Amino acid sequence: MTGNTSEFLVAGMTCQACVRRVQRAIEGLDGVRSVQIDLASGRVTVEHEPARQLEGVAQAIQRSGYRMVGTGTAS
Repeated sequence: MTGNTSEFLVAGMTCQACVRRVQRAIEGLDGVRSVQIDLASGRVTVEHEPARQLEGVAQAIQRSGYRMVGTGTAS
């Protein structure tokens, strides 16, 4: 079964430690299969189970000390 892929833009990440912090927060959400983060663009790509809407992503990012500034769905 293939998953869905959602994209988010995150502001405030300046180093690899920031990336790891956001990645761990999102990976802790139910239904998340993988997280890829591009530090330069702030783009976060999350592969998740098709039935999951990932409502908790913005809160997980905020709890990590960063701000989600945009969303999209790749598939």
